[in-house]
Amino acid sequence: MPDSTAVGGLHPEEQHRPELLHHFADEQQQRDASSLGMWVFLATEVMFFGGLFCAYLIYRHWYFGDFAAASKSINMGYGATNTAVLICSSLTVVLAVWAAQTARRTLLIGSLIITMLLGLTFLGIKGIEYRDKFVEHHVPGASFSFENEPVPGHPGQYANPSHAEIFFSLYFVMTGLHALHMIIGLGIFLWLLTMAWKGRFTPEYHTPVEIGGLYWHFVDIVWIYLFPLLYLIDRHP
Repeated sequence: MPDSTAVGGLHPEEQHRPELLHHFADEQQQRDASSLGMWVFLATEVMFFGGLFCAYLIYRHWYFGDFAAASKSINMGYGATNTAVLICSSLTVVLAVWAAQTARRTLLIGSLIITMLLGLTFLGIKGIEYRDKFVEHHVPGASFSFENEPVPGHPGQYANPSHAEIFFSLYFVMTGLHALHMIIGLGIFLWLLTMAWKGRFTPEYHTPVEIGGLYWHFVDIVWIYLFPLLYLIDRHP
C-alpha cells in the first residue's frame, strides 16, 4: 500500500525544504539549473564588455601615442593596489565556498565579510582616482584639459587633446561599469552574509554561495584585463 504519510509522492521531510523550489525535482537539478543560468548570464556580460574592449583596442591602434600619454597621467600605484585587492578577494571567495561545502559557518561568515571589505577598499581607491581626474580636469566634457603632455618615446611631440579625451571617455565608461558590477556584487554578498548568519547554508545546500562566487570571479577577471589595457600602455623607459 502507498505510504499514507506521503503527499504528492513526497515524504514529509521532503516537503519542508524551503531551499528547494517547487518546480525542481531535487537539489541537484536546482543546482544545475542555477549554474547554467549564471554561465549564460556571464556569456552576455562577456559580449557586453567585449564590445567596449574592441572599441578601446581600435582607438588605441589609431592613436597609440596619445593613449600612452593619457595613460601615464593615471596613477599606476592605485591600479596595482586594486589588482592585488581583487586577487585577495577571489581567494576569500574560494574560502567562503569551501566553508559552505564543509559546514564551517564561522569561516563562511568571516570570508564573506573580508570579501566585502576588500570590495569596499577597491571602490574607495577607485573613488580617489576619480577625484584626482576631476581635479586635473581629465574628465571628458567642457572643462576637459590635456595640454602640452609629451608623447612617451617621442621627444618634442605632444598628445592631441581630442584623442586623449577619447581615452578618458573609455576609461571612465569601462571602469565605471566595472565599479557598478562591484557594487551589485557587494549587494549579493550582503544577502549571502545574512543567509549565512541565519545558518541557511549546509553541505547539501550552498548553491547561492557558489553562484555568487562565480559572479565575483568574473568581475575580478574583467579588472585583470582592464588594468594592463588602461594603466600599462608604453610604461617601459
